[in-house]
Formats: sequence, structure tokens, C-alpha cells
Amino acid sequence: MKAGACLLNLSRGMVVDHEALARHLKSGKLAGAAIDVFPKEPDNGGAFSSPLLGLANVILTPHVGGSTEEAQQNIGQFVSAKMIDYFRSGNSLMSVNLPHCHLDYEMGSHRLMHIHHNVPGILRAINDILADRGINIERQVLDTRGNLGYAIYDINQACDDVLLTKLRSVPHTIRVRVPGVVGG
Repeated sequence: MKAGACLLNLSRGMVVDHEALARHLKSGKLAGAAIDVFPKEPDNGGAFSSPLLGLANVILTPHVGGSTEEAQQNIGQFVSAKMIDYFRSGNSLMSVNLPHCHLDYEMGSHRLMHIHHNVPGILRAINDILADRGINIERQVLDTRGNLGYAIYDINQACDDVLLTKLRSVPHTIRVRVPGVVGG
């Protein structure tokens, strides 16, 4: 860092070597620092120790942004909105356990989602089933994460029970779903 710079660490405590930071702050190499995360986080009400403690050019604050009532409410609303979007559209952006798929919906299309093990030939099998039924794929998106694959399709015909049964019988299928179908 250039001389006179200020350092902010609001990410993770282990990102910054606090001993080295204290040396550079004391020497004047750095003009100041603001830290709200620490290599060893302070206990609630317990003793706190840091080489940065007591330095005039340092601001130390607790990392509690996510613990406020407002933050918890915002998180709840955000997660709820993402879940509703997934149930309605199949979109899985920002999911922690599904590959990230997003497909804008076009009126008149019929949405279909397929979760499967990430092995070769799955898309071909799905596409063959759809083609054999005379169903056109208008849009599709696929993403994988490790051994999991997730595809969203917009097709030109509604899914009936026979089609869903055939798609669920594709080897390595985990789940087939259409929006609004309970148990789908």
C-alpha cells in the first residue's frame, strides 16, 4: 500500500495480519485503519485483546451488522422473495445448494425444471423425449455444480402426467417440476 493509505477490513478477520498492521500504523506508513472483524472474534462481554487496541489512528467496532433487528428482517424478506421466485419460475440465482439458473419467462410458454446428476447424455435424453412428443423447446438454460445439474426449459406445450412420468424415468433424474404443481 502507498504511504499514508487507510485500511478498512470489514470482510474476514484472517485477511489482515494485525501485528503487521499495528507496526505500519505506529510507524506512520499507514495513516489509519478501521476494523470490524478480528482473527479471534471477541466474546460477548468477554475480554478483548488486539495489537490495534489503543492506537489513536484506529477505529475498532463490533461486526454486528447482520445481528440487528432490521438486518434480520431484511434477510428474511430477501430469502422469502428468492424462495417464491424459485417456486414460481425455477430460477435459482444465489442458491447455496443448486446450480445458478435463470431464465426469463415469456408469456405463452410452459415452464419445466429438471434436477439431475451431472452425467453425460441427460440433456439429450430430455430433448429426445420432448421431440418424440412434438414439443418444441423455446428456451433452455443449464448449469452444473459438482455432481448436480439443473436445467430450466420453456416449451410450447403444457406438461401432462405422461410427459412428467417419462422425464422422471430418465436415468440420473433427481426431480422434475413444473411451477404450480403440488408434488411436481
